[in-house]
Amino acid sequence: MQVVKLALKKANKIPIEADNINPDNFAGKPAEEIKAIPVWYGNGQFPLGDFFNVEVEGNDSVENTKIVFDGDVSRVKRIGQNMSAGEIEINGNVDMHCGFGMTGGKVVINGNADSWLGCEMSGGEIILNGNASYYVGAGYRGEACGMRGGKITVNGNTKDYLGEHMCGGEIHVKGDVGLLPAISNNGGKIVIEGDATMPASEMKNGTVIINGEVSDLLPSYKEEGTEEVEGVTYRKFVGDVNVGGKGVLLIK
Repeated sequence: MQVVKLALKKANKIPIEADNINPDNFAGKPAEEIKAIPVWYGNGQFPLGDFFNVEVEGNDSVENTKIVFDGDVSRVKRIGQNMSAGEIEINGNVDMHCGFGMTGGKVVINGNADSWLGCEMSGGEIILNGNASYYVGAGYRGEACGMRGGKITVNGNTKDYLGEHMCGGEIHVKGDVGLLPAISNNGGKIVIEGDATMPASEMKNGTVIINGEVSDLLPSYKEEGTEEVEGVTYRKFVGDVNVGGKGVLLIK
């Protein structure tokens, strides 16, 4: 097992673009090589070691490499971008685009996450033990698909546009969500334990399960009896008929 511990030397006001911080790039490297990996800061690239204290224990494959952030990294973007294996543990808040495009591995965040958490991921797992901002598991503007695979679990609340353009995978939110969760979905599964507002607008495919209160249910859904999931009976709606959708919306 290889464990890489990172801690910011001082709080940064300008965001650090840390798309190179993932197990794929750290596996098998000693501390000095990791410190030399470039990250974007402002309009230039600088060695990671300029910003982080780096400690390395062991040496192993990417599958057995774990990166641990100690402290708040709420101004560090793109942690875990495109990672394929291994694990990242963040003991604090994290900035936007964490886990963007990841295909495998696991990210655990013991804090809150800014927007675009797990956007366009196709595999792996993200566990957020706090609240998330906008566009969890979504696609960037202009993209036909957001999340394609993998799983995101949010143990707190999220803001608007959860799972926008989702095409696969699973999102499970233990708290409440904001406006328009599952907007323009074309696949995958979203489970919301709390409340939601105007869910599944323009959804073509996929399944959305809501256990809390639903505000402003769209009139473009056709009710088709009930469906039982894991011993719970839900009202079943199919739509969004405005786009010829065959998505399933289950409301407790």
